[in-house]
Amino acid sequence: MNIDFAQSAANTLGIEWEIALVDRDNGDLRSVAQEVLDGVRVAAGLPEGQEHPRVTQELLSNTVELVTGVHTLVADARQELSETLAEVRAVTDPLGVELYSAGSHPFAQPTQQPVTDKERYSKLIDRTQWWGRQMVIYGVHVHVGVDHHAKALPIVDGLINYQPHLLALSASSPFWGGDDTGYASQRSLMFQQLPTGGLPFHFDQWSEYEKYVADMMHTGVVDELNEIRWDVRPVPRFGTVEMRICDGLSSIREVASVAALTQCLVADMSAQLDAGRHIPVMSTWFRVENKWRAARYGLDAIIILDSAGNEKLVTEHLADELTRLTPIAKRLGCEEELADVWRIVTDGAGYQRQRAVAGAPEGDLQEVVLANTRRLRIED
Repeated sequence: MNIDFAQSAANTLGIEWEIALVDRDNGDLRSVAQEVLDGVRVAAGLPEGQEHPRVTQELLSNTVELVTGVHTLVADARQELSETLAEVRAVTDPLGVELYSAGSHPFAQPTQQPVTDKERYSKLIDRTQWWGRQMVIYGVHVHVGVDHHAKALPIVDGLINYQPHLLALSASSPFWGGDDTGYASQRSLMFQQLPTGGLPFHFDQWSEYEKYVADMMHTGVVDELNEIRWDVRPVPRFGTVEMRICDGLSSIREVASVAALTQCLVADMSAQLDAGRHIPVMSTWFRVENKWRAARYGLDAIIILDSAGNEKLVTEHLADELTRLTPIAKRLGCEEELADVWRIVTDGAGYQRQRAVAGAPEGDLQEVVLANTRRLRIED
């Protein structure tokens, strides 16, 4: 099998942001995605049967996904998200629906959430059964352009080295079905139960990746390339590497900050490869452990830095990396957004805010949802 990698300008980016639709008064999920999709389509003057290019369907009918076009600057992608969010709000506000973004909904019963009426979603649920019916989860994905397919797989490996950093920053799914799981990110561990989900395999050559895809298709594991849902993956049709690590983030500021961090990391790795250097590949067992530690402990995780087993508190290593990446951010025009990464550390990640709200004297899981919707509205 030959998989062509599309031409893409280096370091350009696009963002995908999954948004849950919740009741304004009680915070429960509302399965009105089709009404929202129809509403934004009509408002944009698009004919019936044509989807809005920036607001799309997702697995569950309580969810819409906001997507950007291709941008050079994170600030431009951020502005586009803000404009699209306003289009969605023009439809959801009259419905009494608020917009919610976190890794999971804290009290909704997963198996009671209707699935979008689409063949590929029905097929996924039919195959995965109980695990598939648990997928009441939401994330943020960032695509970054890579100018040659030979760079794609090394950059995938490189971004996995930063999985604990990105997951700790975004972790926002401590509650599941009304219970505190004890984890910062339940979503990340839940999603990896799906076939082809979770950590990517390591391939030394593009041809090995092509062989893997051919094997998956031949044996019926997947029908299409996009059904390979790794935490980081190459996306040949766009010519990008896609970072899919992050839990849902409750403000555009935070979405922009992780987009900037991802863009800077990819740009740095691309430059290293151009200079003839290699991207270190973490031992598989350490990659698995790092993901678990970040999912369990969030910003308090002590992570493994290399195959020698050296360790450091994730926030300490993140501080070092932000200093190292600042000159790259200046060149890419995302210095302000990269600096906002540290605001998450100082202000608290989503899982920390949720537990603080739930544990307050008047707090409960309903208030966890409503506090999230207020934050998203204030900071959009």
